[in-house]
Amino acid sequence: MNKLLVSALAAASLCTAVSASAGTQAQTKHPIVLVPGIFAFDTIAGIDYWYKIPSALQSEGATVHVPKINAFDSSAKRGEALIAQLEQIRAASGGSVKKFNLIGHSQGGITSRYVMNVRPDLVASVTTLHTPHKGSPLADVVTGIAPSGTLQGVAFDVFANAVGDLVNLLSNNRKSQSDIRAMLAEFNKTGAAANNASFPTGIPTTSCGEGPETASIGGNSVRMYSWSGTAPLTNVLDISDPLFAITSLAFSESNDGVTGRCSSHFGKVLKDNYTMNHLDPTNQVLGLVSLFETNPKTLYQNQANRLKNLGL
Repeated sequence: MNKLLVSALAAASLCTAVSASAGTQAQTKHPIVLVPGIFAFDTIAGIDYWYKIPSALQSEGATVHVPKINAFDSSAKRGEALIAQLEQIRAASGGSVKKFNLIGHSQGGITSRYVMNVRPDLVASVTTLHTPHKGSPLADVVTGIAPSGTLQGVAFDVFANAVGDLVNLLSNNRKSQSDIRAMLAEFNKTGAAANNASFPTGIPTTSCGEGPETASIGGNSVRMYSWSGTAPLTNVLDISDPLFAITSLAFSESNDGVTGRCSSHFGKVLKDNYTMNHLDPTNQVLGLVSLFETNPKTLYQNQANRLKNLGL
């Protein structure tokens, strides 16, 4: 078995790939990589994290990869795992794949920013969806209720990490061990500010402005975009709506139940007030999104078309 075939099989074991076919609207030059947020998984019990989104992109010509990422961990460690998978895909391509268009949901946006900053040679563009770049008050609430080292904190850590490890196991990602504290540390006010100080590219310099659309990082040009929603309640049949209705009470600004409108801003802001809760951009739960808003699958196709027209 030659080395190229071995590399291809290794990449396939780490990343679920969907090849281009049918239309051409989403046929980007560089493959699209969908980077999940917390509770990251590719498929569990036949349900995809990105519900019907890869096939929607495929139908318009895109090649899509869904990496295996730890359910709960820091974006740096998640980012290093992503880099390893991107390198394997690139090696398996025999030179045809050089860069990737990263599209990250929630913490997946922070993970994508990490990769963009430490390995810009791998990245053509980063698009973040409902990502709390400037933190989420929910992280401050959790760390306040269950501080690290206290009885409540230890109990919370044990339970949360067990849930994360179960998600990893069910998603055939057995090598990952969850670290809920590492994840929370990025999304409280202090942690988010520290992360933005380390990686400021694309972050608005004003409280609710937008960042540049293009940046040069290590001699590599990267395009940056974001979109988000501000509707915790979007579909009466969606079981996530009641949860987000409660969590939204922790905010002093319009939000999706996890991410504030201004906190979601990164690069060029495509739109920040879609009628979407925090799970809707992944077309969850089971496609039960608002009937009065652009369907998430269409938004991905439109963004892929934007990147295609830019030569990406």
